[in-house]
Amino acid sequence: MEPPALPADPVPTQDEKNLALIMHVLSLVGFSLLGPLIVWLVKKDESAFINVQGRELLNFQISFVIYSIACIPLCFILIGIPLLIVLGVAAFVLTLIGLVKATEGKIYRFPLTIKML
Repeated sequence: MEPPALPADPVPTQDEKNLALIMHVLSLVGFSLLGPLIVWLVKKDESAFINVQGRELLNFQISFVIYSIACIPLCFILIGIPLLIVLGVAAFVLTLIGLVKATEGKIYRFPLTIKML
């Protein structure tokens, strides 16, 4: 007996790709949680692609906020400072990768993400 097949990733329209691009750009320019959250809340019921992409991006952003908060007490023993730098670079690079994948119409599963949504 074969296990049930996983659902395929939704095939997005050009408008959905553009909205996913906007979500990623908003997270890069300083609206890391609020910008993608607004787009996701408005469009999640209309588009399966935006729903999945937005959830992935928001889970990633929330996870990195948690990791950053955990690094703050470590700054007193000096290991937190390099960890915060690494987290910042990783968040920037991974968001750029997600942006490129979103413009290609592919779902990007961010690594190191705590699934909350």
